[in-house]
Amino acid sequence: MAEKIYKTFWSFYPYYLTEHKNATSRNLHFIGTLLLIACLITGIITGRWILLVLIPVLGYGFAWVGHFFFEKNKPATFTYPLYSLGSDFVMFWHILTGQIEKRIKEAEKVV
Repeated sequence: MAEKIYKTFWSFYPYYLTEHKNATSRNLHFIGTLLLIACLITGIITGRWILLVLIPVLGYGFAWVGHFFFEKNKPATFTYPLYSLGSDFVMFWHILTGQIEKRIKEAEKVV
């Protein structure tokens, strides 16, 4: 069976959510994204540009641990790097605002 090709971000996002059903994996994504944001802001404010080097390590490191050890699936970053990056931030917002469970249930109906 051929893998579905996503042409828009919003058609991809439901798929992305179904690849993040495990709460531990989502929490690891959340922590990585939060640390990424903190490094970015701190690096800009303080001028400690070395902090910017940590951004991909933190962002991908936490996420990939979630995928490989908890979700047991391949990160969408390998196929859809930009959609996946954007989805990390949208999922971060949905977790932060308490919408994530509802959004995952909606995504399961679409995918």
